[in-house]
Amino acid sequence: MNKNLLKSAYSPEDFRKRGHQLINELADHLSDKLHGKSQKAIHWNLPEDELNFWKEFLRRGDDASLFSEITKRTTYVHHPHYIGHQVSPSAPITALSGMISSLLNNGMAVYEMGMSPSAIERVVTDILCKKIGYNADSRGFLTSGGTLANLTALLSARKAKVVQDVWNEGHSGQLGIMVSEEAHYCVDRAAKIMGLGEKGIIKIPATNDFEMDTSLLEKRYQQATEKGIRPFAIIGSAPSTATGVYDNLEVIGQFAQQHNLWFHVDGAHGGAAIFSEKYRYTVHGIELADSVVIDGHKMMMMPTITTALLMREGKYANATFSQKAEYLLTEADHEDWYNSGKRTFECTKTMMSIHWYTMFKVYGEGVFDEFVTQLYDMGRLFGDIIEKEPDFELAVAPVSNIVCFRFVDATLDTKALNKLNANIRQQLLEDGEFYIVQTKLRGIHYLRVTVMNPFTTEFHFKKLLGNIKGILENSRLTKR
Repeated sequence: MNKNLLKSAYSPEDFRKRGHQLINELADHLSDKLHGKSQKAIHWNLPEDELNFWKEFLRRGDDASLFSEITKRTTYVHHPHYIGHQVSPSAPITALSGMISSLLNNGMAVYEMGMSPSAIERVVTDILCKKIGYNADSRGFLTSGGTLANLTALLSARKAKVVQDVWNEGHSGQLGIMVSEEAHYCVDRAAKIMGLGEKGIIKIPATNDFEMDTSLLEKRYQQATEKGIRPFAIIGSAPSTATGVYDNLEVIGQFAQQHNLWFHVDGAHGGAAIFSEKYRYTVHGIELADSVVIDGHKMMMMPTITTALLMREGKYANATFSQKAEYLLTEADHEDWYNSGKRTFECTKTMMSIHWYTMFKVYGEGVFDEFVTQLYDMGRLFGDIIEKEPDFELAVAPVSNIVCFRFVDATLDTKALNKLNANIRQQLLEDGEFYIVQTKLRGIHYLRVTVMNPFTTEFHFKKLLGNIKGILENSRLTKR
């Protein structure tokens, strides 16, 4: 056995050397990508080819070039041509806070394994609760992603609104949640994990503009109860991740109060609008919610993956999981907010709170106002550009930074147009200059852009459309 390997793995000097080199490489990467000096947003490779490259690199690659190869062979989320998925180009300072978290490695299940990050998490979640419009009774915590946070919120809803202690005793009756047909798929997934089944997911149709049709709420509620289904929660999207359209949170909140339902807002993407003076109106009514989810890694400039779950009544943040682990957690006669293992699925979680705290401390709330406002402004600008193009159409006028559009041709039927737009997206992916995604809405295939980079401008939008027209022209020439 080579006992020097452990010494090498924990060498402070090796860490210092590699760290300085990596910081320099990443700074160069940012300089190159942020303002589009590098042409491509992605270097597309087939999955099998990429797999073979890394198999070969493990055998014969130079470890000195490991980090640079990883950086090179990824999607460049800091490039202004990256307008695809809802992943933020993280603020560079959060790479430093991430380094602290990775090296110190405080697990945070109990207070003594995460003293400063636990206290910092309380500070951060109190700020978020206040910004939503909650009072001093509110509480929150951070967890690993919106999917987990939405599931936790629904478990809290069941605990609060269902008389029987389902967590400990199980339940034989049919429970249900009410949710828009345009809601994120993780809500359906959460409901099924909880054993609600298809019957327990009461889908509310959307309007022509893809917003929950709140005029149908009472009818769908009565239909469910007549079938023996007991709704206990209703979810509002802020916004729908497919279209970027916000549900009417105020009307949903009033309906929830009328029927004693838990009102949950899935603001994973757009809940950060609470920080934008210009776009705060999009989440009007969010203060009525019993719980709210906001992703830090979407619209708050943080690395994946960190999510805040905020609750209007803090007692539910501590009561969702009533499971003992006596060697870790003791029953307390006071609010022991500092033992996060009592409130989350996770026993161990990263020191994610320091990302949020660092951004608040160094840049203040104003940086989130600027970020959200700029991205939403650009989403609407791109929508305006599309509306002026006779060969393109919008799925819906953008109300956020998500824009769904497609190429149209009156001589082609829906099936042919769907295939053509799918091919356009694939051509863009393989070319790599722009990275966009796609979605299908009511059987129609759309190209989907999410403006995540505050340095993406009108110039880039027009360049994208020019590239698409070039793809179409080349396709016509090939067919001749």
